[in-house]
Amino acid sequence: MSDGGAGRPAKAAKRGTGGKGASKRADPARSSLFVGSTEKAFQVLHAFDGPRRHMTLADIARAAGLDRSATQRLVYTLEVLGYLRRIEGTRNYGLTSKVLQFSHNYLKANDLIDKASPYLLDISRNLGETCNLHELDGHEVVFVARFPGQHLINVDIVIGSRLPVYFTASGTAILSALPEEERLDLLKRSPLAPLTPYTVTDPEQLLERVRIAATRGYAVIMNETVMGDISVAAPVIDEHGRAVAAINISVPTTRWTRERAEAELVQHVHVAATSISKSKFNRYAA
Repeated sequence: MSDGGAGRPAKAAKRGTGGKGASKRADPARSSLFVGSTEKAFQVLHAFDGPRRHMTLADIARAAGLDRSATQRLVYTLEVLGYLRRIEGTRNYGLTSKVLQFSHNYLKANDLIDKASPYLLDISRNLGETCNLHELDGHEVVFVARFPGQHLINVDIVIGSRLPVYFTASGTAILSALPEEERLDLLKRSPLAPLTPYTVTDPEQLLERVRIAATRGYAVIMNETVMGDISVAAPVIDEHGRAVAAINISVPTTRWTRERAEAELVQHVHVAATSISKSKFNRYAA
């Protein structure tokens, strides 16, 4: 689905690929505090971001952009620490469940998820449709809470899945409550390869869509990340008027039209997003 969709999440942008605004800032990697070996260890773990679940040392080195010797040492270290495992009877390695501990700790400590979950659950139960909470991370939105509806079609999307910010209703809603300079910077850093025949990739059209969402207070995307999906989203706003997340409802085109989705779902995402903003950030309080 567009924001509840299927398909493999795009890889995160590599460090140092920022736009004009980013080029004016000092490169953190040049600091004496930066530990290059730690970065390389994460490059090895991120080598598994792609579709291949198991890889040889040569595969990992190629995906991580490291030489074989460094990769061998890093893989051995991560295996001893329990984050990688050797697949029995092969030369392949894979991730272990230990990497999930980081996700678990993040979700457990995220107060926004606690505040949002009752509203998402209520929407999912009352409408029977899938409801999600997304946060912005670079040029992508990340699923940090997900309540499947009765008619869930795509089961590939789980907590932690990512989608391009400019191709999603949630991303568009978040961008609509950010300064224009940040929108432009994110657009420069966003890969604009279409995910479906209907994906809008023209930069001016994408920016105009964000501006329209800023005026309306919500965004609607149809068939742009996965065919057969309509997604409606509204931003969660902090006390400074800045979007920190978005609530979205995803529905299938087999049972919904875009017009009906706008007429019936906008009020639900609006109420949820406003209530969460007020509960979490005291936004809109008298």
